[in-house]
Amino acid sequence: MIKGYAGRVLEIDLASRQFAFKPLDEDIARDYIGGKGYGTRLLYDRTEAGIDPLGPENPLIFATGPLNGSVAPQSNRFAVVCKSPLTGGIGNATCGGNYAYGMKRAGIDVIVVSHQSERPVRIEINGDRDEVSFIDASDLWGLGTYATQEKLGKKLSHAVIGPAGENKVLYAGIVSNERIAGRTGVGAVMGSKNLKAISVTGSRKLEMDDPEAFKTYTKEVREMFKDHPVLGSSMKRFGTAGIVNTTNGRGILPTRNFQRGHFDDAMTISGEWMEDHELKGVKTSCIHCPVTCGRDVEIEGKGVVKGPEYETVALLGSNLEIGNLKNVNEWNYLADDLGMDTISLGACLSFAMELEERGIWDAGISFGDPDGVSSLIEDIGHRRGAGDDLANGTKRMSEKFGGHEFAMHVKGLELSAYDPRGSFAQGVEYATTNRGGCHVQGASMYMESTGPLTINPQNMKLKADIPVLMQNNACAINSMVLCIFTTYGMIPKPIHEMDPQSFTHRAVSKVFENLGPMMRIAMSMKGSPMMWFEKWLTYITGTKFSSGHLQEIGGRIFNLERMYNLREGLTGKEDTLPPRMLNESIFENMDSGHPLGELLPRYYKLRGWDADGVPLRSTLDKLRIQV
Repeated sequence: MIKGYAGRVLEIDLASRQFAFKPLDEDIARDYIGGKGYGTRLLYDRTEAGIDPLGPENPLIFATGPLNGSVAPQSNRFAVVCKSPLTGGIGNATCGGNYAYGMKRAGIDVIVVSHQSERPVRIEINGDRDEVSFIDASDLWGLGTYATQEKLGKKLSHAVIGPAGENKVLYAGIVSNERIAGRTGVGAVMGSKNLKAISVTGSRKLEMDDPEAFKTYTKEVREMFKDHPVLGSSMKRFGTAGIVNTTNGRGILPTRNFQRGHFDDAMTISGEWMEDHELKGVKTSCIHCPVTCGRDVEIEGKGVVKGPEYETVALLGSNLEIGNLKNVNEWNYLADDLGMDTISLGACLSFAMELEERGIWDAGISFGDPDGVSSLIEDIGHRRGAGDDLANGTKRMSEKFGGHEFAMHVKGLELSAYDPRGSFAQGVEYATTNRGGCHVQGASMYMESTGPLTINPQNMKLKADIPVLMQNNACAINSMVLCIFTTYGMIPKPIHEMDPQSFTHRAVSKVFENLGPMMRIAMSMKGSPMMWFEKWLTYITGTKFSSGHLQEIGGRIFNLERMYNLREGLTGKEDTLPPRMLNESIFENMDSGHPLGELLPRYYKLRGWDADGVPLRSTLDKLRIQV
């Protein structure tokens, strides 16, 4: 077995309550690494087109990668893969916490949960004894994620759902500790199986090809992270919400259901404000991560709890025209305890507010007014009253009530917190990403809008190139499985320290803008490992990895996801943005919205797809994709 892998896949059938440990497929591991790559390959091969995402035929796949189980910073995540009940296409999400570490300690790389239980059940796995126990979960059904994990105790690592998953809210997530695999409705699939929790334990250790080189280099990386302006400074001080003032200054902070990109009260929901007024002295991290991007805040009646991330602050704050961080803290806690994605939640709430504003439908909430929001979030999690409609997502709400032109989703998945009219590459990424309107399947905005280079985000240069490279990179990272924040360190400290008004900074940005072909060539070269994650993979597995290898593997995963979506009926017609993004301008220098129509053909060409967005046979052959 390749080093870095436990070498086992655990197959669990909930209907028959049977299980079996099977060997990991080394060929799939070599071609797709692990995580969402391995999971996507399994999902494609094991399912027929057109299955019901909430039916027994949809497997729920938990997958780790070769870095999980090590002490590599940010290697704490696991991936969940299934058919998405929200989009009808590929569904996946990643999550921190300690569950990935627990799976590898149990000697398991992948868990495949099939079919459905007739009644609420939870699973306990002891990897040392190869035991899988099916335990009645009636006593846990209806409990929030916090109470559920408290009852299960701290001796095992848990992945659980809350009421939102039980009630099949289409954007329900799966929680480990205080982290959530939030997007695409993976928690609803777990709920459809009547599966409340999976708990794992074991004492196996990760085998590495060169443990001494790994240990020595990891110490260097920790020092690099410590000294990095983002990973070691701004993220530590302000958390991810430290980006609020940056996006607001750039005009891409979603405000009033993306009607605007600037919020006058942005400072009062920012990471800086959180540090000065809300932080309770504790900054948290996932296991083995030195970045400590988590915040602890206090909520009346609940005590000290996990604070909100940037996406939550934006979608539940400025996007609802709410400038009070205490409100956002409360709603974030409610969503986490119910077990639902705060990005989709915020977009659904803002859509309902605009429907009310236009006199179309009244869910009892209005822009700028926090009254009624908490109770409506509870109703969504339990599918009560108006909450039953909001639980279906903005796409289905717009099909029922109208408002398609301002329903902020792509392929059914609600947009994250970057307005693409001020970040053209991010708009292309939204439109083409296989799971829908998501930012962590590439994070193009960091290379053009929110990062230290600050190139012109509204010209046409690199706006098709960046998404291809970043999507491939993210696919590889989500298959290792690493935190996407590791990409923040790819831009070195000296660039961060440049004065944005200096000639040197402007010159570097201009050179970067014009290096599309050279950048693609450089990142596709299969030489020696340069980035820390490439070196970790090399030291752990014994196989040499470089940016070129990761671009190839990421491209293979991305194209397989594309083929899955095409098989499920999601075609190039779905590679678009909400009409508001295409037709409405929020900048004085723009006559309309995002120029997607001009950029999409170039993106398709760079991908090796035809004019309809279908991968060419030659592309599939080059990437060795079996379909």
